[in-house]
Amino acid sequence: MRSDDTIFATASGHGRSAVSLIRISGDRSRFILETMAGGVPVPRRAVLRILCDPASGEPLDQALVLWMPGPGSFTGEDQAELHIHGGLATRAAVLRALNALEGCRAAEAGEFTRRAFLNGRMDLSRVEGLADLIDAETEAQRRQALFQLEGRLGHAAERWREEILQVLALLEACLDFSDEGDVPEDLETEITGRLARMRDDFHRVLENRSGERLREGLTVVLAGPPNAGKSTLLNALAQRDVAIVSPIAGTTRDVIEVHCDLGGLPVVIVDTAGLRDSTDPIEQEGVSRARARAQDADLVLWLMPPEGGEGEPPEARRLLKVATKVDVNRNRDDADLAISAATGAGLPDLMRMLEAEAQAVLGQGDAVLTRERHRRALERARDSVARALAMMSSAGPLELIAEEVRLAARAVGEITGRVDVEHVLDRLFSSFCIGK
Repeated sequence: MRSDDTIFATASGHGRSAVSLIRISGDRSRFILETMAGGVPVPRRAVLRILCDPASGEPLDQALVLWMPGPGSFTGEDQAELHIHGGLATRAAVLRALNALEGCRAAEAGEFTRRAFLNGRMDLSRVEGLADLIDAETEAQRRQALFQLEGRLGHAAERWREEILQVLALLEACLDFSDEGDVPEDLETEITGRLARMRDDFHRVLENRSGERLREGLTVVLAGPPNAGKSTLLNALAQRDVAIVSPIAGTTRDVIEVHCDLGGLPVVIVDTAGLRDSTDPIEQEGVSRARARAQDADLVLWLMPPEGGEGEPPEARRLLKVATKVDVNRNRDDADLAISAATGAGLPDLMRMLEAEAQAVLGQGDAVLTRERHRRALERARDSVARALAMMSSAGPLELIAEEVRLAARAVGEITGRVDVEHVLDRLFSSFCIGK
């Protein structure tokens, strides 16, 4: 892959459509418009042109053409857009003509966004916000991703980094004074105060984990003995047949996941194998997986059939006892909720309870951190600041204090991609669609 190539890709969906968008970025974007569209239009103004094959001069399509010169474009390079008709043959002909031009090639996944990052048009946290926006499945995920794309975390990280660098400058002044004698007391007081405020700010941000949880979704595990109605309930919540329902005990052997949108919040419903003692090695593995998922889940719905005999529920952070098949038998007074997945009785109450649970876990206000990578970097910054603060309190060596502050600045710089990002880039950009 050559970074100086001019790249192109379809930025709209594949298949037959009314309009198809082809994006072009690179130094030869102007040449492509001059060659295929007969000239370069006024920047950022759509004009109607006939696109021609540069090799044969044959007309390919009638299209809307836009020209966006760098550096004020998405990638920071010269860019062009061709809004062509979305027929398969038309799109193939235009892409074939572009590919035949010297110095032009099809873009790789995420290459447009990679160039935007490398050219300083986006920091790494905004790139991640764009990836999350593309992947968003619920309203809450969309909102959070858009805030990230607009720079909520990036602005905060740059503010933190600036504050850290100011402390570092004060420490360097202290080092200069130490060569001449005592360090001014007011300077030490200011450094200590700034470090304490910074530590508390980091701690406050780190306490809110709802941003990371919102990306993953609330995990709800359906657990219980065989034939308790877990698969029937999963199908009812998913509103489609995703699990096999059978009167034969032990039908579900593996873990089945369904992603749901409850009140705009993402919830993952997990159906598991019935919990019972078994000599079947496959069923034993299913039971082991069920217990493991229940232990890690945000909420376990412990399903209790009318006939009883469900045994002890698994270990869980939070557990709700649900009496099932109440259309058959309503005599379960030891349950928190009674439902019938077959008739729908009690399901509205269960859905309201799940929405409230998701809101309590995921809706804790506007989170700044949305990925584990952000958290690890900020934890390192907080720990460095805390060590520097401790050394300031014990009159430790200023050189070591300054080094801890430098480490904090480096850790915060990782969030926006100022330092140490190569290990993140390839994995992140490979998750993008081709035209982005």
